[in-house]
Amino acid sequence: MVREKAFYKSFFWLTLVIGLQNIISLGVNLSDNLMLGGYSETALSGVALANQIQFLLHMLVMGAAEGLVIMSSRFWGAKDIGSIKKIASIGMRMAIGLAVMLWLVVFLFPHATLSLFTSEAHVIAEGVSYLRIICFSYIFFAITNVLLASLRSVETVKIGFIVSLSTLLINVALNYVLIYGHLGFPELGASGSAIATLTARVIETVIVCVYIKFYDRKIGLKLKDFFHIDMGLFKSYIRIGSPVLMSNTIWGLAMAAQTAILGHMGEAVIAANSIATTIFQLVTVVVYASASATAVLIGKTIGEGHMDRIKPYAKTLQVLYLLLGLVTGAVLFILKDAVLGLYAISGDAKGLALQFMTVLSITVVGTAYQMPALTGIVRSGGDTRFVLYNDFIFMWLVVLPSTALCAFVFKLSPLVTFICLKSDQILKCFVAIVKVNRYKWIRAFHS
Repeated sequence: MVREKAFYKSFFWLTLVIGLQNIISLGVNLSDNLMLGGYSETALSGVALANQIQFLLHMLVMGAAEGLVIMSSRFWGAKDIGSIKKIASIGMRMAIGLAVMLWLVVFLFPHATLSLFTSEAHVIAEGVSYLRIICFSYIFFAITNVLLASLRSVETVKIGFIVSLSTLLINVALNYVLIYGHLGFPELGASGSAIATLTARVIETVIVCVYIKFYDRKIGLKLKDFFHIDMGLFKSYIRIGSPVLMSNTIWGLAMAAQTAILGHMGEAVIAANSIATTIFQLVTVVVYASASATAVLIGKTIGEGHMDRIKPYAKTLQVLYLLLGLVTGAVLFILKDAVLGLYAISGDAKGLALQFMTVLSITVVGTAYQMPALTGIVRSGGDTRFVLYNDFIFMWLVVLPSTALCAFVFKLSPLVTFICLKSDQILKCFVAIVKVNRYKWIRAFHS
């Protein structure tokens, strides 16, 4: 185990602040989830399906941003600010391009898009009313998150927390008045929730841009930096970042496919999965934050040339991941009954949600270890292709086929189907243990 206080201070500080940012960001979805859950189960289910598109966008944008962080954190270790600016420009182009493509699809074909997830006409109708509005937030979401990723790569993380907090407060306030029609506003239901989230996304983009222009002293990004592209770095970004983007894309598509499988098992299953998944995301923010913190720490250490520190860092981090997983699983298990009391849903949906959260409280221990080990340690070392191949094999060749058989061929219960969906979180641990501890994941790239 590492004995340097600076290592633990950096890891826990980055994990804490990124975790707080993530938990508040998820609070935006949770506020939609809770307020719509108290308004109508149909509205909750419709928006849950529409948010699968948002999740896919999130995975695409984060794929573009994570490639940026892997490269920029090394340049930060080497104090090469010019290359950080160039990588930010490349990441921004990629993220905006992906956001525009997804916006075109859902704006032109909202009904067809949601029909992929369920055949329940009234659920689709609620989802379409939400999707037609929320799709205009996609470009703002992309801009904000690429800028925050650029700042995170140079260990500037507090602004992300401030931005997420402002978004949550604005979203909750507008949800209150627009979903239910309080304070003289019209009662808009799902559409009101979409307007609230869109407004919050626009404001958070403005806040980040103002911070970068007037307060950032590390990178000094300017608008003109985004009009130039370095072809040498672009090739390196594609080599390092494209596997990350592809991995996130197939993961986002796989999550959508999972929702589609459960969505065809009835409205109660859709609502239960939405609740269980939202609460799971909320309690696992520290796990995902630990992966982000790892990417910055390992990347910076490699950039500084301190290769002798990599092995003890990796060993120590693996122990910390397991401890985080055990704590997270216990919290999810303890809170599950209290959380379900907040929802106005049917008894069937509540019973299923309880079962789903019990499963997640066990599998999260695996998630807490393998996810940051692979996406934090291995990816930041530069071996991004391995994570892509690993995700593809487990999700598309193991999990989804077995789940589809459970649901549609053998007609097994939603609980058994859900267990199949989450089985990879345990299975991937065996791969992660071998891969990380062979230390063959450090790859060089050129600036």
